[in-house]
Amino acid sequence: MRGGIIGCGYFAQFHLEAWRRLPDAEIVAAADPDLIRARQAAPHAYASAEEMFDREQLDFVDVAARPETHLSVVRLAAERRVPVICQKPMASSWSDAVAMVEAAAATSTPFMIHENWRWQPWYRVAHARLAQGDIGRPVSYALRTRKADGAGPEPYSHQPYFRQMPRMLIHETLVHHIDTARFLFGDVVSVFAQIRRVNPVIAGEDRALLILGHRPELIGVIDGHRFQDPIPDGPAMGEALFEGESGTLWISPAGDVFRNGYRIWVNDIGQGYKGDSVYSTQRHFLTRLMEGRTFETSGSDYLKTFAVVEAAYQSAEERRMVQLAST
Repeated sequence: MRGGIIGCGYFAQFHLEAWRRLPDAEIVAAADPDLIRARQAAPHAYASAEEMFDREQLDFVDVAARPETHLSVVRLAAERRVPVICQKPMASSWSDAVAMVEAAAATSTPFMIHENWRWQPWYRVAHARLAQGDIGRPVSYALRTRKADGAGPEPYSHQPYFRQMPRMLIHETLVHHIDTARFLFGDVVSVFAQIRRVNPVIAGEDRALLILGHRPELIGVIDGHRFQDPIPDGPAMGEALFEGESGTLWISPAGDVFRNGYRIWVNDIGQGYKGDSVYSTQRHFLTRLMEGRTFETSGSDYLKTFAVVEAAYQSAEERRMVQLAST
């Protein structure tokens, strides 16, 4: 399958590395305002997405550009019925996210959000163990994320545009954990959030604590900042604890999975991004696209994750719990 990529910056390199290992696809074209980066990514390089779409016959497009560009790119793809896999954050605003889904639906264009966190293998193991009742009925969970790149006068050196984002930590990072919580425990029905800005050089928040409610009677916590690395550091970028009526599951920072204190799965995956989760995400996209099946993180489904992000900011602003509409 002939693919194009739009945006060739820092994280797009993880996409490109994974595409090169997928035998069913080839990235034949790239669009980026920096033509040097585009030429390094694919044989055919373009300065704009419009030019790429006009000159290439593509079977899919991978959108790895900034969130504020996503709506315009999805509309271009939908006009040509080119299937889309689009990086998170899905969009800069709720209205843009809804418009993206509507544009794809209007032309029946397959549309998936590239949400790789739920594809980290330790979470897939946890999902299977929870489904088979290894810890009984879940009663609590805690997802704790850390990374030491948010301090000092020049934080987020790999992605310095984070500094100007008016919504940062939840919108950019903890959205991963929100979606993973939905994957593991079903849709979120309530949110209570507190946020802080610790580093004054950035525009948005860099500390957040979220309490999420699920049915039936399950409450979980997402706790995040980017000032310290986990101890010991590892690809999981933190740790996760799931407690049930008859046991516990713990994911260590190394990505190993423990049940009731005993290790039941060892993370020995050294290739790719965080357990090769980008590869797994893109493999899922290709497989479901070729089979004509719905994506796990279709645009319409991912609106439910985006709605939790919106509710978290509303909760923090209004200092109250926010109930989400029934889904």
